[in-house]
Amino acid sequence: MNKSLQKLKYILWDLFASSVAWSLFFIYRKLLIEPNIFEHLNFVYEDVNFWVGLIIIPIFWNILYVSNGTYRKVYRKSRLKELSQTITTSIIGVAVIFFTLILDDQIISYKNYYDLILVLFLTHFILTYTGRLMITSRTIHRIHKGKIGFNTLIVGSNGNAVKVYNDLINQEYSSGNFFIGFVNAKEYNKFKMSSILPHLGSVQDISQILKDYHVEEVIIAIERSETDLITSIITELEMDDVVIKIIPLFQDYIFGNIKTSGIFQTPLVEISPDLMPAWQITLKRVFDIVVSIIAMILLIPAYLGTAIAVKLGSKGPIIYSQERVGAHGEPFKMHKFRSMYSDAEKRGTPQLSSKSDPRITPQGRFIRKVRLDEIPQFYSVIKGDMSIVGPRPERQYFIDKISERAPHYRLLHKIKPGITSWGQVKYGYAENVDEMIERLKYDVLYLENMSLAMDMKILIWTVLIVVQGRGK
Repeated sequence: MNKSLQKLKYILWDLFASSVAWSLFFIYRKLLIEPNIFEHLNFVYEDVNFWVGLIIIPIFWNILYVSNGTYRKVYRKSRLKELSQTITTSIIGVAVIFFTLILDDQIISYKNYYDLILVLFLTHFILTYTGRLMITSRTIHRIHKGKIGFNTLIVGSNGNAVKVYNDLINQEYSSGNFFIGFVNAKEYNKFKMSSILPHLGSVQDISQILKDYHVEEVIIAIERSETDLITSIITELEMDDVVIKIIPLFQDYIFGNIKTSGIFQTPLVEISPDLMPAWQITLKRVFDIVVSIIAMILLIPAYLGTAIAVKLGSKGPIIYSQERVGAHGEPFKMHKFRSMYSDAEKRGTPQLSSKSDPRITPQGRFIRKVRLDEIPQFYSVIKGDMSIVGPRPERQYFIDKISERAPHYRLLHKIKPGITSWGQVKYGYAENVDEMIERLKYDVLYLENMSLAMDMKILIWTVLIVVQGRGK
């Protein structure tokens, strides 16, 4: 599958559709003023606004589609979901165009405004969705015929795995699964799946297998006796960008927990790797950049005052830089105002601070209490290493310590670390690994409930803690 080519098809059609829609709409605008416009089309072509719009409007729509995640997962589109998404995006885009370009039009009555909005919406939506529908329908048809598909790995080695495999390959319409092999969850003398698919290893090898075979989908079909491993398996898989599906247990049928994308496919529970809708991810990044720039400007007095306090308080650099682990396990340099003496870790072994830590300078205690030591991190947010809200980044040494007792800590690496977090608000600075693990549950809760609304709540609480000086 050529994902870039498939994505290009959607992009080119959307550019074409928005250009044609704008042209037809512009002619209609002229028609309201000049009923005989078709006899004088040169009035349209000689209007500079027509050509400016022909360039700017398609770019505007394309940016809106990218922000909405339209061009993500181009081989896994649903026609019904795309219909809803196209309608929603069209409404938003038309509203923006109306208030920026149309509101000052010459009109005979206010009814003309309604006509203009309706014409723009209908022409844009119909043209856009018609092309998308054709591209998506052809893709779905090819998937159902087994002409294109997704490299699929089965986690499971016995009865359930065999049943799922047989159900999927015997469907009337293919789900697009190209099975490359299976991995076992537990060791057995014999694997029933061995006679069907290649045995690629055990669940401990799964990360490397996903990379080596370019796996896009994983189906978990373990036995009931292996369900104690389900959490660790999903934790391992969620670190990779793969679609995870799992066979439903009997109680799932009773309580109605099964969500599937089609009525002909084998019922499988899909675990979405998306933590937030695409448009919220885009807005979160825009929010991070805008707020960080504003904060860095407004906090100039705080930067200067803190820098002077640090310099007068003890010898050493004003800014303290330390390597932390960020999104996807990538290391980055995190910058803070120095609140400890320069030889704070002269022993060589990383140490956590405590309330009575002798390494903290007198000025540093106040700086840490009101979180002034954190404000240089707005620079890291602008760079893209951090977000304003997200789990606190840790050093690799402590990550290894935490992961020994709480392997699910690695899930936090799915997103960017933050200046503040739910765990930081609820728990504050941790003084030992036990407290770090205790704080972890709040960060995992944030991960499972990520939204812009949640970010705002955490920010409000952070500001209250700073203002009231309740920082731990």
